[in-house]
Amino acid sequence: MALKKINTVLTAAFVLFILWFGTEFILIPETTAPTFGLPSWPSGDGGGFLVVKGVRDVVLALVLGILLVTGHRRALGWVLLVEAFAAYGDMATVLAHHGSVATALGVHCMTATVMVLNGLMIMFETRNAVATSGGTRPAVRLARTRP
Repeated sequence: MALKKINTVLTAAFVLFILWFGTEFILIPETTAPTFGLPSWPSGDGGGFLVVKGVRDVVLALVLGILLVTGHRRALGWVLLVEAFAAYGDMATVLAHHGSVATALGVHCMTATVMVLNGLMIMFETRNAVATSGGTRPAVRLARTRP
């Protein structure tokens, strides 16, 4: 199977997974929160932070999805690398709050690491396009208007 196809399938899986997980945090945070790995439910109005986490995940998924659908492969690779920090941050949060080490490493760290690998594979896949263009970005062509 071609590298581009593998990268596309893996990225599409990330988009769907992150979108699904984020939507669950928005719609049913009380059910989804225990799967995050933290030891306890937020007290008081702290449940609102779960919705914020859900919105963050939905936005992350939409950014990946837009880059995937529009074919901006190099940007997609960079965004995967950057968005992996969100999952590493989730891992650090779970560990810092004495949550489940298994969830921190088995879910958040693994997800982030696979995102990094996927991003690096896309960067590898698109390296020839950058090399053949001399490493420059294509010029933006503006429509000319007649006076």
